[in-house]
Amino acid sequence: MLTFEQKQAIIESFPELTRKDVSMKRVNYHYEESLYDKTIVVQHLHPNGNGFVYVAGISGYEVDERGLVNIREATEAELRQAVADSIQALSEEQTEREPVEQTWVNGDGEKLVLKEELDAWNIYHGLNLEDSFGDYEEAVAYLKEERFKQVQGDAR
Repeated sequence: MLTFEQKQAIIESFPELTRKDVSMKRVNYHYEESLYDKTIVVQHLHPNGNGFVYVAGISGYEVDERGLVNIREATEAELRQAVADSIQALSEEQTEREPVEQTWVNGDGEKLVLKEELDAWNIYHGLNLEDSFGDYEEAVAYLKEERFKQVQGDAR
């Protein structure tokens, strides 16, 4: 596990971040150029090594309800990537895109539809909700476990 000082050095290697001391010897790092109200990239970095990086909406991270990933056990590469991803996300305009809807079939010809709805990935059998997942990869893993294949030409 990286020490508090090592994590600070990694985070402070991003010149676009501004350090702000908070209570109980914790430190926040803000990205003042954020295009959004959210400016905190690193939240509550503590001398015990605990802390969080804001990565809401970025695939590949297990986030809490606030969009934060814990960095207590993060390696140097993981911490650098999370901070870089956060800064990039806060720097980019969000573009409206069509929600994903895919058709999947199994060997018996049964069809399931995978739909992206309200930050969830729902699988429908006809009009009935079969299952719901927190991210696309989990939903696809379930479909593959159940021996379903995506209909060709029905891209993500």
